[in-house]
Amino acid sequence: MNNHKAAWTLAAAALALAGCGEEKPAPKAQAKAEAPAAPAPAPTIEIKIASVAPLTVKTPHLGKDNENGVRLALDEANASGIKIDGKDAKFVLVSEDDQGDPKVGTTVAQKLVDAKVNGIVGHLNSGVTIPASVIYNQAGIPMITGSATNPEVTERGFKVTFRTVGRDDQQGPAIASYLAANTKPKVVAIVDDATAYGAGIANEVEKTLKAANVKVLPREKGTDSTTDWKAILTKLRGRKPDAVFYGGMDQTGGPLLKQGRELGLKAVFAFGDGACTDEMSKLAGPAAEGLLCSQAGIPPQAADKKFLDAYKKKFNTDPILYSPFTYDGANLLIAAMKKANSADPAKYLPELQKISYQGATGKIEFDDKGDRKDAEMTIFTMKDGKITPLAIVKSGKTTAYDDFVKAAAPAAPATAAPAAPAPEAKKDEPKKEEPKK
Repeated sequence: MNNHKAAWTLAAAALALAGCGEEKPAPKAQAKAEAPAAPAPAPTIEIKIASVAPLTVKTPHLGKDNENGVRLALDEANASGIKIDGKDAKFVLVSEDDQGDPKVGTTVAQKLVDAKVNGIVGHLNSGVTIPASVIYNQAGIPMITGSATNPEVTERGFKVTFRTVGRDDQQGPAIASYLAANTKPKVVAIVDDATAYGAGIANEVEKTLKAANVKVLPREKGTDSTTDWKAILTKLRGRKPDAVFYGGMDQTGGPLLKQGRELGLKAVFAFGDGACTDEMSKLAGPAAEGLLCSQAGIPPQAADKKFLDAYKKKFNTDPILYSPFTYDGANLLIAAMKKANSADPAKYLPELQKISYQGATGKIEFDDKGDRKDAEMTIFTMKDGKITPLAIVKSGKTTAYDDFVKAAAPAAPATAAPAAPAPEAKKDEPKKEEPKK
């Protein structure tokens, strides 16, 4: 009995253990909720805008200033989220160094055409802009220069060529007329650097002075790399001019002025925009004080404050000369693309031709040649080592710079006088009812 009982007990225990170890079907894992699919990235369009200027030789400081204007415009455009043809526009700067050389300039121009850039801001020098623009015209790519002032740039009927500054046949008469009216010279010597720009503006100065019955000595010429002017200046010293005008850039104009003073020339020295920079005080030293010069546009410091602040913040320096005009040039290309809803040069060109745009340098519209309508000219002097504006010439009228700035400043909004506080109601005084109307 005990053995049977023990056997029964063992069997029951075995069954109990088997029951405890029996695997129960695992609960079905809940399917994870599927995450929503990430939205497809918005389609983008890459738009190449070129800046072309001398960046290594001749006038690299001016070339970099021009490039900075374009770079700032493209960076701002990218930050603003522009859409072209329903796509997010990504503006890419393609910067090229033309070395201020016409041969290099045409090589660079063909390189940009082959790269299928959508628009060009450049070149800096007229002598480079003129041959390069032939290549852009053949390719149908719009080009805006912010500094090339020779009239020939826009006189050949090219529909893709524009500029945001004035022309030498406006600038030359402006500086010549100011020189004649304010220093009253009887004899003027003219020297140029034999470039399209230098000779071009010198020709315009000579025509204006002769029309004002001022005697002009036979022309003297150097090159765009001449730094030893002593032979020419010694010849001029014997002819005793009351004024000397030089058509060329600052890197050659500075030595000309310095050596002229060292040789005892007492004449007033005057220059076009290529030598109308603070760099002249470094190149000529104290001899630069009192020089006269012109720029084909408003002074950099008269540009829109928003632009000036943004330029200073980005580059930690102030604009030198024409960066406000290259900044506007880049923004004009972008504005025309937006209006056409296309970066295709053939499609946005008609919008560029008829554009009316308020830029950092004021209102910009183009005439049939691609020149800026009613462009201003500025006359400067060197004062305490800084180029300082004296007057603005527009539509043949000369206005003192301070008066121009006052007239251009936006009117301050009228401030309403604070309302008089309402008299406090006396306590316990019943409120009077307004008579019904």
